Amino acid sequence: MVCVSPVSIAALEEAVTELKKIGVPSSDADRFAREATYLHLKIEQLDSEAVPSLERSARSLGMRLAVPPVSSGHPGRYGILLSGSISQIKRLAGEIEEESPQLRGISRQIQNLLHNMGKTRFAIPCGSTTLHLGERTLVMGAVNVTPDSFSDGGTFLQPERAVARALEMVDQGADLIDIGGESTRPGSRPVDIEEELARVIPVVKEVASRTDIPISVDTRKARVAREALEAGARIVNDVSALRFDPEMGPVAAAYGAPVVLMHMLGTPETMQQHIHYVSLFSEIMEYLRESMDIAQKAGVDPERIIVDPGIGFGKTVEHNLAIIKHLSRFKVLGRPILIGTSRKSFIGKILDLDVKEREEGTIASVAASILSGAHIVRVHNVRNAVRAARITDAVKAVSLTEA
Repeated sequence: MVCVSPVSIAALEEAVTELKKIGVPSSDADRFAREATYLHLKIEQLDSEAVPSLERSARSLGMRLAVPPVSSGHPGRYGILLSGSISQIKRLAGEIEEESPQLRGISRQIQNLLHNMGKTRFAIPCGSTTLHLGERTLVMGAVNVTPDSFSDGGTFLQPERAVARALEMVDQGADLIDIGGESTRPGSRPVDIEEELARVIPVVKEVASRTDIPISVDTRKARVAREALEAGARIVNDVSALRFDPEMGPVAAAYGAPVVLMHMLGTPETMQQHIHYVSLFSEIMEYLRESMDIAQKAGVDPERIIVDPGIGFGKTVEHNLAIIKHLSRFKVLGRPILIGTSRKSFIGKILDLDVKEREEGTIASVAASILSGAHIVRVHNVRNAVRAARITDAVKAVSLTEA
């Protein structure tokens, strides 16, 4: 009996798999897949003068696009939505490359986008080891050596308790340990640098002496990062994306440390007060691109950059959910993605639960983030996150060959 059913093709490799299953030769499958796999691109802030040329080129290639009414007598900025196969989009990039300076820039962005979306695995040098991202999700355990962190403030303020907690996380399967001495919860204020050093350095030094698991130092201050790297940390996790302290980039570069660049709207003191975006994803991506440029100009190896969209850092509940759902959009940056949803307020608001009761919500958000493209998840309960990540990775990686 003939059977007709829908097929979900969200990526080029899925199209290749489906084509091979129906008997298409391997030599043809890749070419056919590029015609069968469609992308939808949003182009924003386009000059009115450039719209007709782009529209003409796209339509000549048989692509679909949505264009708002453009008046030649009223110059402005416009957004368009463009849909086509990977092959069509690649040809469009070639056609518009010499049209105008703005279209040349769009052509380069499209070419970078196609290249970056093909990246699924990353190898990041990290001290004496290498972080292999994309083979499976890495779990980062968060240790807050603070009296006022939103999740566990004060619990691990004593160095010996913080060390014990970090080593417990290692035993539970953590791939990375993130140690921080300054709370960046909404409304928090900067900690004096000497106080932050006194909290962080003894813990980093002791943990580094007792495990080979890479340690990340969660700080905005270059001096804290430098002393932590001297004490045995290998990664710099900066919630300000190198913008708080201009020396942070040079310090990371000098030690060859991978850096996590996170998006934040404003500062921890102000980020939840006046939340407004014209275009959420475009603004976050532009911020992260600028921070990547800052890092590279400071000497940071671009292959050692990790990006974090900053869940809860200047976002509403809806913003956080949209970021998790569409995390794969950040693939266009060409860098691995870290995300931290653990116990955050958006979970509490949805479930109407106190921070101590958000574990199930955290696990759900971790699984959703992994399915959407997260390479690293930052959590407080490592054991649960490791178990959830393994199942989610298995679902994500299942082959359709026999399905």
